[in-house]
Order: sequence, then structure tokens, then C-alpha cells
Amino acid sequence: MTRYRYDLMSDNKLLVKFYGTRGSIPVSDAGYQMFGGNTTCIAIYDNVEKRLSIIDAGTGIRNLGKDILQGKFELGHRHVSLGFTHFHWDHIQGFPFFGPAYQDDFAIDIMSFGRNKNVKNLKSLFDAQMQEAFFPIALSDMGAKMNFITIEQQSLKVNGFELSVTPHPHPGTAYSIKIEKYGKCIVICTDVEHGEQLNSQLIQFANGADLLIHDAQYTQSELKKRKGWGHSSYEQAIEMAETIGCDRLVFTHHDPDHDDKYLMEREQYYQKQFNKCVMAREGMALGC
Repeated sequence: MTRYRYDLMSDNKLLVKFYGTRGSIPVSDAGYQMFGGNTTCIAIYDNVEKRLSIIDAGTGIRNLGKDILQGKFELGHRHVSLGFTHFHWDHIQGFPFFGPAYQDDFAIDIMSFGRNKNVKNLKSLFDAQMQEAFFPIALSDMGAKMNFITIEQQSLKVNGFELSVTPHPHPGTAYSIKIEKYGKCIVICTDVEHGEQLNSQLIQFANGADLLIHDAQYTQSELKKRKGWGHSSYEQAIEMAETIGCDRLVFTHHDPDHDDKYLMEREQYYQKQFNKCVMAREGMALGC
């Protein structure tokens, strides 16, 4: 079994830390503490240039914000980028609780990728989430300087990282994200439904990744009962890793009904098939 680091004390140039690993809805029941109950949020940290980029703002972004404000990430500037795989509720619901967004000396680039017909005006999406009927503080009163950016290019440089995106099958459309720097490649592929065969466009996009973070909400038998829901199985994630030649695989977007006992059993089971896979855990940090 591959051993993974669980802290940011590393001489690796790139670090990936998981702040939210749950899919669909946060859970706080007993038996959900080992792998975590917060929804999707991943931090990508450049340990050389001291830059931080964030993928998705599920409820896990609250703890990420606390770590930023407590100085657990050394930042060259009071600035982060925040990109979204898509805008379903479990990927945006933590944003009103992101501490740096309330600091008037902080800047946040908020990015939407591709020509998403469901996101006609990026700023208005966050305005609506924080209107008075839902939240006591308006977006305009948060304090930080926010730049709302809609990116239609498939490849560009963002916050010092080489970033590429590609759309993949999910209700309303979602995007896989590839981040490259220092000769390393990280691919985040969550909320994807491959179908009977792996998505060929996604295989081409992710080919050669050093680290693959892949949706694995269901077992193969569960997936058969949930066609059209927009997610993948553990088996598909392993097949994807093997197909693209990636030997480091992280399962994420855990189903809210899969508790610690279940996920631990599944992890041990699938590591016998692909020994360099691991279930994402909140607080887990990987060097790349």
C-alpha cells in the first residue's frame, strides 16, 4: 500500500490537500469522522512560489479559510484563485463561510470554465446564493476584492499554474481540471458519469497524469441502479487510472450513506486490485 503524507511539511514543490471529500450533502453523523463529512473542496499549493489555488467551494472551504487566516499556508500575496468543476449545491454551499472573503485586504479570482449554458452571469450566481432570504450578509458586503472570470479557453495559465479543462458527462455539465507545473500533472475528475465505456475524451485529457483524483461515489452494482445521476464507480476510477498509466489514484466524492466502516472496507478491498489507490480523507495532504 502506498503511504501518503497527512501534513503540509514537505519538500515537494506541489501539494494537494483535501478539505471536503463528501458528495451530494454534508454529513455529521457518528461514524463519519475518519473520511470526513464536508462536501468537495481541494487546495493546490505551490510550495515554491507560495501560491494557492482552490477547486470547488463545498462546506470544506470553511476549514480551508481558517487555515489560510491562521497562516498555515505561506502566501506571497493575499490572493487565491477559486475555480469550479460545476455549480451544483454541494460544490458552492461553503462559500458564504469562507473567512478570507470577509478580509478587505484579500483578493479572490472566482472562475467558471467553458461555455456553461447554466452560468450566464457568474457574479449573479453568488449574489443569488447570498440574497437576504437565504443568508444575512450580501455578497457585496463580504469585504474581499472579488474578480469574477468566465474562461472559455481550454488551456491557460492561472495563478502560476498551467491549467486545462474539458467538459464531461454530468447533469448540467461539469469540467475535469488538469493542473501542471514543475513537470508534474494533477487531474481532478469528479461528478462524471462515463457510461458503459470510459469516456474517450476524458482518457485523452488525463493521459499521463501523475495523480488522478476521481469520482467514486458508488460500487459497480450501486451504479447500475443510479444511471443518469452523474457519477462513477470505484471500478471505473481504477480502470481510468490503469488506462492513462497513472499509478496514484484518490477516490473522492464519497456517497453520504457510506460511513467510515464501509469506506475502510472498500479501500482495503480495492487496494488488492490496484495497490496505489486510497480513499480521500479530510485533512489528507499529498506531495507531488
